[in-house]
Amino acid sequence: MKNHYAVILAAGQGTRMKSKLYKVLHPVCGKPMVQHVIDHINRLDIQEIVTVVGHGSDKVQDQLGEVCHYVLQNQQLGTAHAVMQAAGVLAGKEGTTLVVCGDTPLIKAETMAALIQTHEEMNAKATILTAVAGNPEGYGRIIRNKEGFVEKIVEHKDASEEERAVQEINTGTYCFDNKALFEALKNVSNDNVQGEYYLPDVIEILKSKGEAVTAFQTGDFDETLGVNDRVALSQAESILRNRINQLHMKNGVTIIDPANTYIESDVEIGQDTVIYPGTTIAGGSSIGSDCVIGPNTEIKQCSVGDRTTIRQSVAHESQIGSDVNIGPFAHIRPQSDISDEVKIGNFVEIKKAVIGKGSKASHLSYIGDAEVGSDVNIGCGSITVNYDGKNKHLTKIEDGVFIGCNSNLVAPVKIGKGAYVAAGSTITEDVPAKSLSVARARQVNKENYVDQLKFNK
Repeated sequence: MKNHYAVILAAGQGTRMKSKLYKVLHPVCGKPMVQHVIDHINRLDIQEIVTVVGHGSDKVQDQLGEVCHYVLQNQQLGTAHAVMQAAGVLAGKEGTTLVVCGDTPLIKAETMAALIQTHEEMNAKATILTAVAGNPEGYGRIIRNKEGFVEKIVEHKDASEEERAVQEINTGTYCFDNKALFEALKNVSNDNVQGEYYLPDVIEILKSKGEAVTAFQTGDFDETLGVNDRVALSQAESILRNRINQLHMKNGVTIIDPANTYIESDVEIGQDTVIYPGTTIAGGSSIGSDCVIGPNTEIKQCSVGDRTTIRQSVAHESQIGSDVNIGPFAHIRPQSDISDEVKIGNFVEIKKAVIGKGSKASHLSYIGDAEVGSDVNIGCGSITVNYDGKNKHLTKIEDGVFIGCNSNLVAPVKIGKGAYVAAGSTITEDVPAKSLSVARARQVNKENYVDQLKFNK
């Protein structure tokens, strides 16, 4: 079995993006472009990955971590020059090398695998990933001989009328015999208007030596999209979002309006869950079976159990159990843990709190920095007063507690098991189990006061 290597070209500054963010770090469906490429390559049998970095290299390394070698291209002098930077890692090694751009997030792992397989079955020195373009203007054309091998690549500006009629184009992704690649790179010239070293010139060098050069054609032109500006970025987002939504629908998820549903990469959704329009589910989230999500709901890095409903609400970085009902207009902030059969109603905010099984906060409440037991009822307008201006403090509410409407629980404080807090109370001391706590001023009625007030006027 041959050794397999990959070179990712990720050194371009991306000036057309007009952004402070390094081009290949721009996200597509929640994940940086270059991370998509790495993730696809990691599904293949690749022994070593070399990422060619330039401007912003430290941020690319922070994103990708230790899954690959990094080589620096100080000056962007063309694609062949970029691959040359990998010589210190790969030159002289036996095997097949895949070369792919870091701004092509839509190329599937299956396509890369088929490219490598074709390359090795044809015993070629180079194999080009090609596609059929409806409008090939501006692309290099693939000219094949009768045997199907590549005769040459002709740039659009240099092509004859007959050659311009060819719709098979060069996508910029290649496979090479590794030794042949780095030997040929030594002979690439920069004798052109731009003064740069171009990787397609390797094809001509190999052809001049009588080496076999072939091509593998992907059936999906969209895979080959390179992102060079914000327009292409939006196109990639749309294509990948549609691909993701279709995958979930084929796996048994109902998406009412796919065009207006935004599910990022690496999201898991169980069967018979229904997703309504305007919903965003970010990467790292998992949604159980038989759930109802949306409309107009945002979920990010949450785990959601089965048969849970979340409507017109926001939930971030939290655990949400099964048979939970959230919303409308609720906010689940990070580090919340909501158990099974909980109800979080309209205009309720939960932050860094544990809510026990069967508990309810039905409307207009703030529960932050709290441990709430099971079967607790939190009345309308109740809050945990967790912040003293400098530090956050914990509120503990044990099982079976009833918190009356418009109550303030001033932390740190503990409400014992089965206790009652009367409506309108401000609790500053612990409440014993099974007690009724009333902490409000005694009502005073001043009869005929209004008439006196009018007389004085």
